[in-house]
Amino acid sequence: MWRYVCLVCALVLTGCSNQSHFIDRGDFIVDPRNIKEPWLSKPNDYLVFHYTALNDEASLRVLTAGGVSVQYLVPTIPVQRDGKPVVIQLIPEGSEAWHAGKSYWRGDTSLNKNSIGVEIVNLGVEKLSVGQRWLPYQTGQIDLVVKLAQDVIERHNIRPENVVGHSDIAPQRKLDPGPMFPWEYLAKRGIGAWPETRDVQRFLAGRHPSDKINVRELQQALKQYGYEITVTGKMDGKTRNVIKAFQMHFRSNKVNGAADADTLARVRALVYRYGSK
Repeated sequence: MWRYVCLVCALVLTGCSNQSHFIDRGDFIVDPRNIKEPWLSKPNDYLVFHYTALNDEASLRVLTAGGVSVQYLVPTIPVQRDGKPVVIQLIPEGSEAWHAGKSYWRGDTSLNKNSIGVEIVNLGVEKLSVGQRWLPYQTGQIDLVVKLAQDVIERHNIRPENVVGHSDIAPQRKLDPGPMFPWEYLAKRGIGAWPETRDVQRFLAGRHPSDKINVRELQQALKQYGYEITVTGKMDGKTRNVIKAFQMHFRSNKVNGAADADTLARVRALVYRYGSK
């Protein structure tokens, strides 16, 4: 960690003689000095969050080596410049970064072409002698994520339902940003979708949240909201992965992949509030 902080501080100090290296966005600073691609003008309809599953030094190295790329990188401890946190920009917003891969959301595919990706340094899952533990994000990271996301959403007019995690758009192969990512906290600050509590209660229709429900109904609702899922009426592995992806985003305190009344009510509340694909 200390080694990386020193590295970032060195980068910041190196640029002190040239103020044009940094972009002041009001509440935060953008450091674009790692950008090598041309500044283009692709559309940006989606904002996609990831965790790196690497430490700070490895994250920066991998994301600048080619093959995998992203518009923004949020370090574990963001450097402060003029009292403002600094986010590292690696790819211009108008250029295509390789962060989403094979992906689908609300009828759209291959989201690299029209999305902005944000990688947050976080190791993801820690393997224990028995089971595993999801690792938390740092307060300073989330504060910077809020500032960055609010700015990106406003400038590109990104709809709440199109602020997603990698696991939402690729549930068969990705888990990030994981259940520790504070989606509800972000939604309260105008970042992303969140179901109204009263709507969830209405769609529960008196059922206990843990009551089993018809799998086909849940598959249909998830598909209607925007997930890639085949409506089979069967609880297969792919269906369970999609349910878990949804739960990590909208019910992170209970990610069990179960087709229960609470999950269905939350999906329907989202469709009611934000519409279907």
